[in-house]
Amino acid sequence: MALSQGWAAAEAATPGIGPRSILIGQSAAFSGPSGELGREFRKGAHAAINEVNSQGGIHGRQIVMIYRDDRYEPDLARRNTQMLIQGDKVFALFGYVGTPTVKAALPLINQTGIPLIGPLTGAQIIRNPLNRLIFNVRASYHQEIEAIVNYFVRFGRSAIAVAYQNDAYGQDGLAGAVQALRKRNLQPVATARVERNSADTNGAARLIALAKPDAVLMISSYGTVASLIQNLRKRGSDAQMASVSFVGSNALVRALPASMRHGIGISQVVPYPWNVRVPLVRDYQKSLRRHVSDGTQGFTSLEGYLAAKVLIQGLKRAGPEPTRETLIQALERMGTVDLGGYQLRLSERSHSGSDFVEMTFLIGRDGAFIH
Repeated sequence: MALSQGWAAAEAATPGIGPRSILIGQSAAFSGPSGELGREFRKGAHAAINEVNSQGGIHGRQIVMIYRDDRYEPDLARRNTQMLIQGDKVFALFGYVGTPTVKAALPLINQTGIPLIGPLTGAQIIRNPLNRLIFNVRASYHQEIEAIVNYFVRFGRSAIAVAYQNDAYGQDGLAGAVQALRKRNLQPVATARVERNSADTNGAARLIALAKPDAVLMISSYGTVASLIQNLRKRGSDAQMASVSFVGSNALVRALPASMRHGIGISQVVPYPWNVRVPLVRDYQKSLRRHVSDGTQGFTSLEGYLAAKVLIQGLKRAGPEPTRETLIQALERMGTVDLGGYQLRLSERSHSGSDFVEMTFLIGRDGAFIH
């Protein structure tokens, strides 16, 4: 079951642990220009959590989610985190969406010792050095960007421009791009900044188009990336364009005119959501049909489903009387787990569960993906 914001647990020895409930908090973009990312991630997580709750919960307790909307804005994420910890008294945090918002919440996470499981970000800031409180399910942005650059170069595209969001997310992606290009004795032919949650990309498009790249790597969310693609095409650029998974694949399709969808590349950190030969994907599809009203499949909701499965595994292994420390220990001792054709590895030395990356491409005008 899920509760909206504002609900707080009764006082207990361990925050968020009641006789029949475990409170988990999520701050994410549920509205605004990047809102579809949070809504899609929550949908997949919702399916997994409702599934386990329908089977009796975790050691007799129901997982109760408290959601707070940060609109992908760091200041709101910081305030939401403070409310979730101090007001709502949640047991753990889950599924924060985005690098700048996680960065804003980090001081409170570190001060209070509350774990954060499955954030939707691949940034180095929560990976190196290892933070004992944060457990990543997905591959890093640097791993995604390595796959994209490898694809570009493999198919003869070496004049590569980089458009990056003007914040911690974009800076992380730019560093990954420079690293991947340097490995191949290349450097960006142009770099252009775009603003978070903005569709004003005329300046970036002008700068990139002047460099005449044959490939463009884009590091932002769907609204900004869609605007940039349109502005580049209007300026006559026929460059191959690709983005990392955080763009939000389904959302990007909807944000683009049909005439500009074909050929856009997106790196993915989860299996193809329509491949029913993968047991995890079959389970995900069944859970969506049973437990959420919108059963539309997609990469971001599958990532939410996966992240929630890891949260559920950790809570089960933390025992019938969990504390934050026993949850951390349970996740660190998880080792290698097969979630149905998708392997995850967590340990004391590594809180980065997966290095799975796969390239996908939009084909035609109807927004279909191939992989």
